[in-house]
Amino acid sequence: IDSISSQSKTGTSIIWVDIQERYTDMRPIWDKLRRKVDKAREDLPDGIIGPIVNDEFGDVFGIIVTITGDGFTYKDLKDVADEVRDELLLLHDVAKVDIYGAQEERIFVEYSNARLAELGLSPLQLKQILEARNIIIPGGDITTEYEKIVLEPSGNFESIDELKRTVINLPGRQEVVYLEDVVDISRGYIDPPKAKMRYSGEPCLGLAISMREGGNIIQLGEQIKPLIIRVQGYYPVGIEFEFVQFQPQAVEKKVKDFIGNLGQAVAIVAGVMLLTLGMRTGLAVASLIPMAMIMSFMVMSFFDISIDQMSLASLIIALGMLVDNAIVMTESIMIQMAAGKNAVDAAVDAAKELKIPLLTSSLTTAAAFLPIYLAESSTGEYCAPLFKVVTITLLCSWILALTMIPLLCVKYLKVKGNPEGQRFDSKLYRIYRAFLLALLRKPWVTLGVIAVLFTIAMKGFSCVPVIFFPPNDRPTFTAEIELPVGTPIERTEDVVMEVESFIQKYMAVSLEREAGITNWATFIGQGAPRFILPYGPEMASPEYAFILMNTTSPDVIDQLIAPLEAFCNDQFPDLKPTVRPLDLGPPAWPPVEVRISGRDPKILFDIVDRVKAKLRTIAGTKLIDDDWGARTKKIVVQVNQPRARRAGITSEDVAISLQTYFSGFETTEYRERDRLIPITLRSVEAERKDIDKVETLNVYAQLTGQSVPLKQVADVELVWETAKIKRRNRLKTVAVEAGVEKGVTAAEVNTVLRPWLAQQQKGWPLGYSWELG
Repeated sequence: IDSISSQSKTGTSIIWVDIQERYTDMRPIWDKLRRKVDKAREDLPDGIIGPIVNDEFGDVFGIIVTITGDGFTYKDLKDVADEVRDELLLLHDVAKVDIYGAQEERIFVEYSNARLAELGLSPLQLKQILEARNIIIPGGDITTEYEKIVLEPSGNFESIDELKRTVINLPGRQEVVYLEDVVDISRGYIDPPKAKMRYSGEPCLGLAISMREGGNIIQLGEQIKPLIIRVQGYYPVGIEFEFVQFQPQAVEKKVKDFIGNLGQAVAIVAGVMLLTLGMRTGLAVASLIPMAMIMSFMVMSFFDISIDQMSLASLIIALGMLVDNAIVMTESIMIQMAAGKNAVDAAVDAAKELKIPLLTSSLTTAAAFLPIYLAESSTGEYCAPLFKVVTITLLCSWILALTMIPLLCVKYLKVKGNPEGQRFDSKLYRIYRAFLLALLRKPWVTLGVIAVLFTIAMKGFSCVPVIFFPPNDRPTFTAEIELPVGTPIERTEDVVMEVESFIQKYMAVSLEREAGITNWATFIGQGAPRFILPYGPEMASPEYAFILMNTTSPDVIDQLIAPLEAFCNDQFPDLKPTVRPLDLGPPAWPPVEVRISGRDPKILFDIVDRVKAKLRTIAGTKLIDDDWGARTKKIVVQVNQPRARRAGITSEDVAISLQTYFSGFETTEYRERDRLIPITLRSVEAERKDIDKVETLNVYAQLTGQSVPLKQVADVELVWETAKIKRRNRLKTVAVEAGVEKGVTAAEVNTVLRPWLAQQQKGWPLGYSWELG
């Protein structure tokens, strides 16, 4: 294990386990982890859900399809999504299909405290009545002399009307009433929703599709597009399918760009060779490029190296180097033929003479990429094809330079013989000889000039921004919207809709605007599926939203980021917007991160405030924040145990009464075909959203059914607390984060920050430390 991180919020704790990056076979590690977690379950309190181990966090969903339907309900869209999902899973290259934005159905039984008091009922009694009425319990069987007959009593609700007609005996009376006369019964969706999804300003559902291991993404796209077009015709007018992410298109573009680069490389090399060496020599050298590529693809296939972004980049890098072997071999053959040797002897002698030097040269060049391959990090794993493919390509070039190039030279090269003395007597050679002799006559001056040039080069190198991965060239950028922790999802959705209105009005493509945003998808309350490998989805949180925007061209992205950020900052002062293009390499956001670890949150935040202040003084930093968020309000109901016991009330009674009244309590389930819909008991909206009802709430005893006002058995207090607690390696850890302006790199900021932190740490209490993220 490399590190263990955790995040704890009210009702939820999430633990991240990072394995040391030198391990590649993760399955045995995850199996061992799962066994350890199952063993720890015995020590956890009763009633918790989990722990649940998710070892598929890294799955990439390269295709995202949205489903919209004007006038259709979420239930209608979910039915469509389920059917299309089943069709997609039948495709050979599809591994998994996840549905996003689906709303869970609920049947709400809403009561009024005044109405229940009038009839002498309590929420606890309603709960017991529903649970006793809605059952599926076998009635046993009767065994006769010849057969066994099963007894099946009825009991479960067959329809909503049957639920409404549930008979209730009024306590202390001889009369009965129907459930619908006592409460309001409605069918709807979970409230508040856990997460939502929108497509270009309209509510939608999303289908995120991942490819099986070893699949071909381009072939997968060729399978999915016709399928979506075909199923479109099965549904009523208004149901629309759109692709908000389509990885096959991006991969196909990369392949076409590579083919274009390959053609340019052949043309440039051939052109240069034709101009300098003549027609026959130029064509012989240029022919090595396509042959080396074909041979490299064959070898890559043997070693299970797929065609992806890094392998294509590696091939492009190798294009400029693989012709060196051919040029050296061709020139050696030409020189020997010019000296009077026949073509066959010249080719054989040149190959014997150069086979080791050319091999050494190729391996030396390949070794320059070896440190990246050996790096035990996500960058090393991501860039591993760079070393492999460059090495394979250069070795293929070496083999062809020793075999194909001599063969072509023997067959087609025509060289006029030159006397020994005239071989190096051309004008170019005479100029070079004079220059070389001048350098050798004054060696110390020559070395001094070289040293000065080297110093200038190193100084100039320090001025070059240190960015390992270049910007992504896909026409897509993202916006993360973070409101203060504790913001309800309804407020987040309202903010998102205003942002979408701005996008639609000022940034979206229209008749008047040819360049801009073509479409977008918004994920409210959660992050998007991992649509590219470098993207890490944010955990579900009601104050969070993620917008994925596609544009007409990557060139317009910088022009769109600034106005969108400005709008968010101007219109919503409490909003933290993060608008940026896609990353190309491993995730590197936030670019600047300082982790402060210790035990006492008060001391931690004193240090954090000083670090934030320092970051604000460094030019080029922005969006300075920490990952704990602002403190939030919480109402603490402190049960007075002696008073509660005298009233026959337990702490569990208080908790259940509060949950039932304000959030709702799931009593039983309604079965509809193959679906189970929870029946939720809660108070009417006017009461459950009134904060003043907390103290006047009646608490019902589960054992006796008696009720007492909450204020008689508990004290209610409003307190402020940290919204979430994060730990790293079991120590409370606050990560101070900062973005950087365009043209500023994280390395430049860290260069200023690192010595300042080292100096500051000398004044910190024992047990408090820092590290750069």
